[in-house]
Amino acid sequence: MGAQLDAVEAALSAWVPADAPAGLGVAMRYGVLDGGKRLRPLLVRATAEAVGGDAGAALRAAVAVELIHAYSLVHDDMPCMDNDVLRRGKPTVHVAHGEATAMLAGDAMQALAFEVLTPCADDVHPMPATRQARLCALLARSAGHAGMAGGQAIDLAATGKPLDEAQLRDMHRRKTGALLLASVQMGAACGEVAPAVWQALTVFGEALGLAFQIVDDILDVTQASDKLGKTAGKDLDANKPTYVSVLGLDEARRQARALRAQALSALDAAALADDSRLRALADMVVERDC
Repeated sequence: MGAQLDAVEAALSAWVPADAPAGLGVAMRYGVLDGGKRLRPLLVRATAEAVGGDAGAALRAAVAVELIHAYSLVHDDMPCMDNDVLRRGKPTVHVAHGEATAMLAGDAMQALAFEVLTPCADDVHPMPATRQARLCALLARSAGHAGMAGGQAIDLAATGKPLDEAQLRDMHRRKTGALLLASVQMGAACGEVAPAVWQALTVFGEALGLAFQIVDDILDVTQASDKLGKTAGKDLDANKPTYVSVLGLDEARRQARALRAQALSALDAAALADDSRLRALADMVVERDC
């Protein structure tokens, strides 16, 4: 994964401008670079590789999905949302650069994601307009009211209120799972895949997205802040429903393992020539300790 990760980091550094006015570029780079697991861009590139997709398009899609993820973290951490002061082992963007600049930095990251996905015709890595449109649609739908933003709205509304497992699953399918699923689908959209393969990869992405959130909830109560790089126990302190609070720690762990098995079974059904990177990422999601 090292070379894949290095390529993503280099592309992010190249595309996130340092010279945006009035310190905006500095805040954007602070919120995007030098931290994070980069799971979403790695999923894009691994899926594209598995289906024989266009590597240039996949790199653009990887950068775009990470920009959307980073913008969501900047906004989620702000006082009007989750009010957190630690992210990726350093002060959150609004703490380091002020609330107004953090808000604008997140806005600019979101816009930049779609700029990256729509290169000019004379770009080094041009893309057919049909592929640009498909990638933009997948990313927009995963980030909007039906996906990440909708899930965050449910999360804020649910603070201090009981949720059953079905409601919790729906919230996290939107808030966390939608962007992880989009990462897989965007990678697949960088190539040409049969409907059955697309469906199998969709099942893989859905299972992995939910497993990721369950493991996040487990780590929130089992690891310290310095290990996580963010404030541990935050959801418990805020009286937010989590998989651990709803299901208990042992059942949450069991479900994470079951979802990994479901994801790997979906890869079996896809019957791709080489899915080893996708399998490694599925293991990383469930076995990680931070």
